[in-house]
Amino acid sequence: MTQATDLRGIVPERESRNGPGRLALAVILLGQFMAILDVSIVNVALPTMRADLHASGSGLQLVVAGYIISYAVLLITGARLGDIAGHRRMYRVGLAGFTVASLACGLAPSTGALVVFRFLQGVGAALLTPQVMSMIQRNFTGAARARALGVYSAVIAGGVVVGQAAGGLLVSADLFGTGWRTVFLVNVPIGVALLLASPRTLPADDVPPRTTGLRAELDLPGLLTLAPAVLLFVVPLIMGHELGWPLWGWISLAASAVFLAAFVAVERRVAATGGRPLISPRVLRAPLLVPACVAMLFGPGSWGSFLFTTTLHLQGDLRLSPVESGLAFVPCVAAFALVGLNWQRLPARWHRPAVPAGFAVAAVGYLCIGPLAGGGLPYELLTMVIGFGLGVMPIIMTVALRHVAPEDAADASGLLLTLMQIAQVVGIATIGTLFLTLAESGASTRHAEYGTGWALAGAAFLGAVCALRLARGRTAAPAA
Repeated sequence: MTQATDLRGIVPERESRNGPGRLALAVILLGQFMAILDVSIVNVALPTMRADLHASGSGLQLVVAGYIISYAVLLITGARLGDIAGHRRMYRVGLAGFTVASLACGLAPSTGALVVFRFLQGVGAALLTPQVMSMIQRNFTGAARARALGVYSAVIAGGVVVGQAAGGLLVSADLFGTGWRTVFLVNVPIGVALLLASPRTLPADDVPPRTTGLRAELDLPGLLTLAPAVLLFVVPLIMGHELGWPLWGWISLAASAVFLAAFVAVERRVAATGGRPLISPRVLRAPLLVPACVAMLFGPGSWGSFLFTTTLHLQGDLRLSPVESGLAFVPCVAAFALVGLNWQRLPARWHRPAVPAGFAVAAVGYLCIGPLAGGGLPYELLTMVIGFGLGVMPIIMTVALRHVAPEDAADASGLLLTLMQIAQVVGIATIGTLFLTLAESGASTRHAEYGTGWALAGAAFLGAVCALRLARGRTAAPAA
């Protein structure tokens, strides 16, 4: 039995070293790297965009959130399209769309145009990134798969670190007078190279015959109710402050609740008629999945808004250059990656308790943001503490998926990833708006850091409370 298992691990490993295996992994993960990079690389360029495009605070929020909104809403649909049309094909379609949208972002003449192109860039990412994990799972097994997943985790963590640093370097270099535009244009040559290499390196698609119709597979009714629910909720939160909280904003929030209720009803009906809902009631009954979903709303939400507001403070009252502010994030994100890549070395009994403990550490760190907002070494060490605390977020997904039935694993992971992205959008829309309001009223980003720190601490504390249920919950036998 042991010998057979060893052979299964060795053969795929050799295949990955000869022919398309290793090259395929490089092409797949470079596409994933670009998509992750574009979440964080924009943060450092925000002040420069504001000056060049005369963007408002809400415009900056939409530049960041627009990408995440479309990515989050379409993520599960992108995964299903890969199952239907082929993962290599959808990877290339998403990569082409992402590359073209990156070019359009780099050439955008106004804030409004940039926001639209960022939405389209998120669509490309939603088609591209779900195929990465699917191709790894389908083409690597045994030890080869374990190594591929390890590199995948490093790419996810490294994309955030490189994004913060590279964004500052590119903006400061001001190549050919392009300023902030290079943070988008850098994707174009990489995307073109990957498009040229992918037909020869990626394994051919083996698309199984569909047992249900295309509409049932994609759950279009669910998508058409979820998308407006998210947009109608986020947009008034972002725009409301600068427009004086107009009546249409409150109507939009109420309409969002209506669409959310419609989405729940639609999902139940799709499940009852034998279709594949975006969020299956059966998936939600998996042990620990619901507390994991709730915890996912607070950790990523505080993390995304922390990166957004801290960038504005570093280049605001602290007057750091783009490259200096980008490098200032490296210790913080490195601490985040250190925990995310090494938590499995801990004894298994510590895994679930580590989540509320990490959130509690982050909450204490957030409380110190205001008092230490003067910068310097204490501020850098504080950001490391915050990154260290929130580095436990990958544990949430791993623990939750460990007890999901194999046939539901893809939908469960898609749900968690979608919630993670939506949480970032809501965090930027709410805590980001609070920061901008306090900075405007006090004419100081340092002043804004006090109130923002308390809001971030509240979010992290709520995440810790919710994660207690995850730590104490009873589970069924682990699924295969």
